[in-house]
Amino acid sequence: AVDRDRAAIDALRENSALLGAATVEARAGDARAFIAAERREFDVIFLDPPFREDPWPWLLPACVPRLAPDGFIYAEARHPLSPPPAFALWRRDKAGQVHYHLFVRARTEPS
Repeated sequence: AVDRDRAAIDALRENSALLGAATVEARAGDARAFIAAERREFDVIFLDPPFREDPWPWLLPACVPRLAPDGFIYAEARHPLSPPPAFALWRRDKAGQVHYHLFVRARTEPS
């Protein structure tokens, strides 16, 4: 997890420890800088940026190289999102004002 809010990161660390979730990483910082520097692949990427921002034009494409081949991108936004190139929408719904999406790499059928 990457968030600019130190209190949110501290709370996530505390809750992860209480749950015994040793693989959760939490860092205070800028998501764009983190994604640019990161080289690992992830099975699931959760995206929940502040609603007042609209980072989707850069955020979804920046996450694609960090996703494992069979991974998913989960995204929450104030409006419906389109999948990044070469991805498909697996699930989408709305809860209150939140539109949530689950994207997966598009499968190509053999010819």
